[in-house]
Amino acid sequence: MLFFPYLFPTAAGVLGLVLGSFYSVCVSRGIAGTSIVRPPSHCPRCGHRLRWWELLPLVSYLLLRGRCASCGERISPLYPLIELASAVWAILAALAFGPGWWFLGCLALGGLYIVASGIDLQVYLLPDVLTYPAAVLGIAMGILHPGIGLWPALIGAAAGFGVFWLLAAGYRLAKGVDGLGGGDVKLMLSIGGVVGVLGLPYAVLIGSVAALAASPFFILGRGRERSMPIPFGPFLCFGAMVQMLYGPTIFRLLTGR
Repeated sequence: MLFFPYLFPTAAGVLGLVLGSFYSVCVSRGIAGTSIVRPPSHCPRCGHRLRWWELLPLVSYLLLRGRCASCGERISPLYPLIELASAVWAILAALAFGPGWWFLGCLALGGLYIVASGIDLQVYLLPDVLTYPAAVLGIAMGILHPGIGLWPALIGAAAGFGVFWLLAAGYRLAKGVDGLGGGDVKLMLSIGGVVGVLGLPYAVLIGSVAALAASPFFILGRGRERSMPIPFGPFLCFGAMVQMLYGPTIFRLLTGR
């Protein structure tokens, strides 16, 4: 590491690309409700089984110009975007923390967040199979982190869940419809746990600002279906991931301490 300071981040980026390819499969098959193991990777339209050179993260999408090599069916750009997001997350975590257990935890929790976000963006659902493991992992990471600890992690998880549950219940009572999904409420267990009670407001603030900034693109992209909700889960995940990486820096910038 002394002679090759960028060796670990580069290796992390490559690993992130490989994991991102797997995440994209988890997203598409999670939405379809099929196994992530069988059948092997294939075109959903013609059934063409993908060869090794069609499975290279990012590279294959560019070489194939975003289309199936067999039938020409358009490949969703979400696949390379997920791969890219995974690589960027791995590189940033490697630069921020270096090799160690916290980096591995960030990689695992970030992977759950990326898959959950990919599903939520398309079908407005955060599956329990992702939010519950994320809750366990996030709380465990917060407890083990020397800057957070047992009680801040537990209180953060409880506060995140409780506040969002009250918001969801209040909106439902006032409007008669759901404003926050149950998945968003469960997601807050992991976010509050991993950033702690002191980091929780900043993570939610960052996610809310990101959602507000992105909302015009959702509205413009829907045309006549502007009454459809905007998925909040991906932005909550984004806020949590930013806080995980740069929490102390954000605290100093916002408080002047």
